Amino acid sequence: MILRRALRRPGPRAGDTVLAICLVLGFVAAGETWDPPGWRPFDTLAILLSAVAGLPLALRRRYPRTTLLVSCAGYAGYVAAGYVPSITVWASLLAVYTVAATRPPRDLVVGMALTMAVILYGGASLPGPLAVIEALLVPACVCAVGTNARRLSERNVQLADLTARLRVEQEYRARQAVAEERVRIARELHDVVAHHMSVVSVQAGLARYTLASDPQTARGALDTALATSGEALTEMRRLLAVLRMARPDPGEHGYGTAPGLSRLEELAGRVRSAGVPVEVTVTGTPRPLPSGHDQCAFRVIQEALTNVLRHAGPARASVTVAYEAERVVVHVVDDGRGAGERPAPHGMEEVPHGLLGMRERASIYDGQVIAGPRPEGGFEVVLTLPVPPASPDGPVTPAATP
Repeated sequence: MILRRALRRPGPRAGDTVLAICLVLGFVAAGETWDPPGWRPFDTLAILLSAVAGLPLALRRRYPRTTLLVSCAGYAGYVAAGYVPSITVWASLLAVYTVAATRPPRDLVVGMALTMAVILYGGASLPGPLAVIEALLVPACVCAVGTNARRLSERNVQLADLTARLRVEQEYRARQAVAEERVRIARELHDVVAHHMSVVSVQAGLARYTLASDPQTARGALDTALATSGEALTEMRRLLAVLRMARPDPGEHGYGTAPGLSRLEELAGRVRSAGVPVEVTVTGTPRPLPSGHDQCAFRVIQEALTNVLRHAGPARASVTVAYEAERVVVHVVDDGRGAGERPAPHGMEEVPHGLLGMRERASIYDGQVIAGPRPEGGFEVVLTLPVPPASPDGPVTPAATP
């Protein structure tokens, strides 16, 4: 089983071992074939010296400097014994290539000098100046190729490290996006539950109070509570569909799109039915807003009216939406009890969660929410929301929120 796995996926060491054996066999075959006169005949000592020069290449990746020293020593001994210089020098060249490809430049300089000296020593017995040129040029070319291979390997390592970092960063951004989406959905759920359940509670109380004395009024209150709770369930289904990564079809499932200023009158009518008169005023030229800005403005108005319904007592409210050139200003005012007289929700005595939600929602779109009691009484909420100007070719229709 181990042998089968090794044959299926041979590692670098196995390949180097096969290469070393093949080189030694090639050295022996060349020595026995080429036997010029005047040189010592190729014998057993030549085979041993060829093995000393070639077999260390099996460990060239693990011990590159030692492999180079042994290979150069074997080739120098081969020449010193009187054998004709042959392809045995290839072992030294492959060893110095390994040093150039795996070791720092300091080791490369020493290895190249050693290889040049060995090749020059082996070629000194040959006639002509070509031996000197060969001793200088061949190791230099081999070292240049090995250096390029080392740089390419280092670049590959850097790219692999960069890829790993990018993968980690992408995973972090994905987790961060999921967390931000959960916060957004939690804010949406807070707005839906706080507003609709407040209306349902008020209408249920009215129905209970008038059930015996005025059944028609009680029936109307129950109808309003039923419609409001149905709308709340519809919006919660839409949010749950987003959590399931689904893209609901409004025509098929009836979830509808995200609420916006186009539903402002519907919102005001629901609050009126709960017993708080609401006056809606729109100034400027209404235009379609980006979906995020549109939903932000609607939710801030919804939260402000919910606070009026829950904390202002008997009061009247007014909502003003002013469309300006580069921003939309929303002003929600009531004449009920001041902030100091309004009971804060339990556990939220210092900063109401709804007010924090409005400010956080507005900050996403570089907007600002100012809320506080008015000197003449009551409470006001002002939202200033920068919006991109309308396109000269016409207004841009906001994309539907999934």
